Amino acid sequence: MQWSVSASKDSEAEIAAANYPNIRLLYIPRVPSGLLQNDVEADWYETTPETIANFSAVAYYFGRKLYKNLDVPIGLINTSWGGTRIEPWTPPAGFTSVPALESISKEIQEAHATYREQLPQKMKDIEAWIAETRVALETGARLTQMPNNRHSLRHQARPTGLYNGMVHPLVPYAIRGALWYQGESNLRDGMLYHEKMKALINGWREVWGQGDFPFYFVQLAPFNYGGRNASPFFLPQIWEAQTTTLSVPNTGMAVTTDIGNLRDIHPRNKQDVGRRLALWALAKTYGRDDVTYSGPLYKSMTVDGNTIRLSFDYVGSGLMTRDEKPLIWFEIAGEDQQFVEAGATIDGDTIVVSSDTVANPVAVRFGWHQSAEPNLVNKEGLPASPFRTHPW
Repeated sequence: MQWSVSASKDSEAEIAAANYPNIRLLYIPRVPSGLLQNDVEADWYETTPETIANFSAVAYYFGRKLYKNLDVPIGLINTSWGGTRIEPWTPPAGFTSVPALESISKEIQEAHATYREQLPQKMKDIEAWIAETRVALETGARLTQMPNNRHSLRHQARPTGLYNGMVHPLVPYAIRGALWYQGESNLRDGMLYHEKMKALINGWREVWGQGDFPFYFVQLAPFNYGGRNASPFFLPQIWEAQTTTLSVPNTGMAVTTDIGNLRDIHPRNKQDVGRRLALWALAKTYGRDDVTYSGPLYKSMTVDGNTIRLSFDYVGSGLMTRDEKPLIWFEIAGEDQQFVEAGATIDGDTIVVSSDTVANPVAVRFGWHQSAEPNLVNKEGLPASPFRTHPW
């Protein structure tokens, strides 16, 4: 989400054309904190070529799409920090709301308890330093460093550390909704990432006290993660966790499997990312009933002999391939749970999957690899999300 307009596709032209006085920008400084902060040093700016270059590209392209469709002023608050985990952005109330994250809640409580216990001695050390420093200033003696009084959670990698310093100061500023684009740093979490997203969403909604405001997020793009212990299936498991988060009320997900770059974890096409998030907002937040806002999402399957028929939500005007080539990245398995490459054909609003080597199929998976760039879309051009029918 931090990735800037200046580092994105067609940046020179985009910056030159950024003249929107009614799209206002607020950039929150990247400052972690172990304790809740009530204010930040930041100012609102009109969108101009001078102010847009370092702003979040996804947020800007989202806001611009809304502005052009709604013709109302848009305010964009960019509070982001590249490469961070989800835990630092989550308030304590969020962790408390999810039983699976009890250990993180305890970590936060223990950190605050330890800080409180150590504070009296730290205050004595600081008071002694103040006295010594006064004498040093008067006599010209050598100055010494002020004793460290940092909270253990004051770090961009620790739970609540970024919420405290970069989100809490905004509460209870009136907002219409939130956008979230993160997950690479939680790559090994699997379905636990779904629990952490629930905590984030629950927590923000609770502290803001403005109801279940819209929370739209981006499914990660394909990328060839390396490393000795890397698995090509870590990323699909995060995709699955993100898709499952659509079960949380008033959420939406933009799929990006068709606009990534397998050699670059930061694909430059942020225009389509922002546009796809804006489609969710136009349809679900602003009531535009003429907007198709999601690509196909797996719904159910039925076995028919040696084939499996797949049904989907959000087929739009129908299913197709984006490159007019046969469907790819479908696999099928029998009871032995061994997946093999499968042929797949579109049949109305369903897809029929089969393989000559699997006589009695029981499961299908689609796009289940970190380098998968499948070609299944609806006729509105929105890509299908990867999925598996069985959580083997």
